[in-house]
Amino acid sequence: MAAPVFHRDEAAKVQAFLNQKLNPELKVQLRQRADECAEIYIGSECLGVVSKNVEEGETSYSFEITILDIDLEDL
Repeated sequence: MAAPVFHRDEAAKVQAFLNQKLNPELKVQLRQRADECAEIYIGSECLGVVSKNVEEGETSYSFEITILDIDLEDL
């Protein structure tokens, strides 16, 4: 079975949800090639990815943020 493709209209809805729940500056950007993920940005900094998951007819989206150890050095 092929991986689910993340579409532009879904990205807009996920962005609206994240803006409302987390931060109004978050942007969802689709990748160059069509796949199941989109990238999450604040300004020019990529925070992580949101993945589309389809199982048993149900669609969900998972937001994964990556925090590098060097990002924590000045905190």
